[in-house]
Amino acid sequence: MKIENVKGRKKDIWTTVLYIVCGLIAFFLMLPVFIVIPMSFSSATFLQFPPPGLSLQWYQRYFFDSAWTRPTWVSLQVATATMLFSTLLGVLASFPLVRHKFRFKSPVNTFIVSPIIIPVIVISVVLYGLFSKMGFVGTRVGLVLGHSLLAIPFVVITVSAALKGFDVSLEKAAMSLGASRLQTFFKITFPLIQPGIISGALFAFIISFDEIVISMFICGLSSVTLPVKMWEGIRLEINPVIAAVSTMLISLSVILLSLVEYLRSRAERIRGSS
Repeated sequence: MKIENVKGRKKDIWTTVLYIVCGLIAFFLMLPVFIVIPMSFSSATFLQFPPPGLSLQWYQRYFFDSAWTRPTWVSLQVATATMLFSTLLGVLASFPLVRHKFRFKSPVNTFIVSPIIIPVIVISVVLYGLFSKMGFVGTRVGLVLGHSLLAIPFVVITVSAALKGFDVSLEKAAMSLGASRLQTFFKITFPLIQPGIISGALFAFIISFDEIVISMFICGLSSVTLPVKMWEGIRLEINPVIAAVSTMLISLSVILLSLVEYLRSRAERIRGSS
C-alpha cells in the first residue's frame, strides 16, 4: 500500500508540473492577444499599453475610412472565392486519393500537400514570375489562384480524414436498393462527410483572409488586401487602427475555429451513430 501511495503521489506531482508547463506555454502564446485587445480600446493618440483610458475611436476610424474598408472588402471577396474554388478542387481530389488505388498515388498525394512544406516566399516568387506573364498581377483572379494553392492541401487533408472514417457499406446498401451513384452521393455520402467539407472550407477561408506574402507579390496597387494594408500601416506609420483590426481578426479566427471544432465533434457523433 505504501508503494502504491508513493507512486500515486509522484504521478500527481508530475501531472501538476505538466499542467503548470502547459499553462505557461498557453500564457506565452496568448500574451500578444492580451496586449493588443486593450490597446484597440485605448483613448491615446498612439499605440500605448496600458491604455490611459477607454475609447472606440480606432474602430470608428476603421469603419468610416475607405482606406481600410476597401482592402477589407477585397479580402472578403478573395477569401470567399478561394474557399469555394479550393473546396471544389479539394473534394474532387480527395475521393480518388482515398477510394482508389492507382500508380504513383503516394507521390501525387505528396505533391498536393507540398505547399504546406514549401516556404511561402518561394511559392510567391514563382507565382509572380508566372502571373506577370499571364497578366494576373494586380487582379483578384491572381489572388484567388495564389491563395487556393495554399488552401487546397488543408481541404484535401480534412475531407480525406472524413472519407477514411466513412462506412462504405452504407453506399453499397443504398445502391443495392436501386439508388444511382449520384443519388447515393447526395443522400448518403455528402450528408455524412458534410462536416469535414465545411471544416475544410472554413480553413480555406481563414488561410486566404490572413495570407500576406503571396498577396504582397500579386495584389499590385488595385487589389490590396487587408493584411497587406496592415503591413503597410506598420511599415510606413505606426497606425493605432491596426490594433482594432487585429482584435477583429482575432475574434473572427476564434469564431471560425470554434465552428470547426463543433463540426468535428458533430462528425464524430454522426460517424458513431452510423
